[in-house]
Amino acid sequence: MRLSFNEIRTRAAQFAKEYADATYEKGDTQSFYNDFFAIFGVKRRSVARYEEHVKKLNNRSGFIDLFWPKVLLVEQKSAGRDLAKAGTQAGEYFDALPEVDRPRFQLLCDFQTFQLLDRDTREEISFDLADLPKHVEKFGFIMGMEKRSFKDQAPVNIKAAELVGHLHDALENDGYT
Repeated sequence: MRLSFNEIRTRAAQFAKEYADATYEKGDTQSFYNDFFAIFGVKRRSVARYEEHVKKLNNRSGFIDLFWPKVLLVEQKSAGRDLAKAGTQAGEYFDALPEVDRPRFQLLCDFQTFQLLDRDTREEISFDLADLPKHVEKFGFIMGMEKRSFKDQAPVNIKAAELVGHLHDALENDGYT
């Protein structure tokens, strides 16, 4: 059963307290993300893997810190490190991936700051670890939830639909069905 967002916010607050002093990329990353996925009731191991080898376009090798094919690429840094550099690195990894595996979401994190990018909508959000409970809905994709947006129809399409409706009614009134 899927967790409610109220439960997820409670779990996120506990997570934020537990990792408030996390700083070291090599020592804290795996427990950090195992526990992060657990906030949403998902076992990280069932969906994503650590240290995914990638041969970058410049023929150098690299390792994606956490990779969930088609869904999420995470570039993790130690606290206080430059997330802009992490973004460049994540972009290089993204470009090197086979197109069928390229993830929709990119997360840059230094334990204290999260930067989440939706590559489809280009929507980007940045927030502190302490504010994670306020932003858990942005990670709904971890549970398979997808945000859908609907654009207003162009007036010409609305008018065309009305005309087709009138035509249908006229044909029906004349006995055509």
